[in-house]
Amino acid sequence: MKQIRLGSSEFMVPPIAVGCMRINSLGEAEAERFVEKALELGANFFDHSDVYGMGRCEEIFAKAVHMTPSVREKLILQSKCGILKNPARYDFSKKHILEAVDGILSRLETEYLDILLLHRPDALMEPEEVAEAFDILHSTGKVRHFGVSNQNPMQMQLLQKYLHQKILVNQLQFSIMHPYMASAGINVNMVNDSAVNRDGSVLDYCRLNDITIQAWSPFQYGFFEGVFIGNEKFPELNKKLDEIAEKYGVTSTTIAVAWILRHPAHMQAISGTMKPGRLEEICKAADITLTREEWYEIYTAAGNVIP
Repeated sequence: MKQIRLGSSEFMVPPIAVGCMRINSLGEAEAERFVEKALELGANFFDHSDVYGMGRCEEIFAKAVHMTPSVREKLILQSKCGILKNPARYDFSKKHILEAVDGILSRLETEYLDILLLHRPDALMEPEEVAEAFDILHSTGKVRHFGVSNQNPMQMQLLQKYLHQKILVNQLQFSIMHPYMASAGINVNMVNDSAVNRDGSVLDYCRLNDITIQAWSPFQYGFFEGVFIGNEKFPELNKKLDEIAEKYGVTSTTIAVAWILRHPAHMQAISGTMKPGRLEEICKAADITLTREEWYEIYTAAGNVIP
């Protein structure tokens, strides 16, 4: 699989990241086969979080991949911390970040993470504390690179003011049915819903500052309301996806991911499937470059209006 540069670093990664949020739905043998297939496809970037399965997903992954130092060298491991449950809250304190990373490393059976992300924004974030935690994690070799998720430009700018490491990643929801980062730019100075700037021009900010956008939920519409592929609610979109898929000799799943990768921001798409065959369809998107016309045809078939 071809590689893209992660943010402003020299670190090269595949454009498809394997999301492991649902790996706890698999049996031991199934998880092993899934991870084996991912590596066979060149999809060696695995996205975790300590909140996925309350840590269980990281444990299952480590067993499925049969983690050893030689295996670890072939993997790119990313995890996230900051979300807590019962009661629901966020915690970006130095103490919590350091303890969370130790837990992540233990469950993944590794000595270091390639990337650590802060999982969603914490309203009570003290950037000085985050910076202290990141310095410790970096200097001790526990974390090599850092990023955030679902943060707007000013939140990133505030944090970056105190960090000694560059923010390389922002994990954001983006897909054909959640195109709002792009829609606001298309509808500048228009009086319509698509013109509403909901995120402070985060797409342009990330491009200006060499921050890789990791697009999560590439097949969902709404907030986890369901998938749009093959959904009778979206007949025009699925007709267009099927038409373009037939042209390239792939499936509509492949085209939906290719639509994300076609954006010149050089995004990384995070898959969420636990099915080896579907993951293979997703990975094929890395070899397809949609035309400008095809990108806009899909965009409008999803119900978006070109002003």
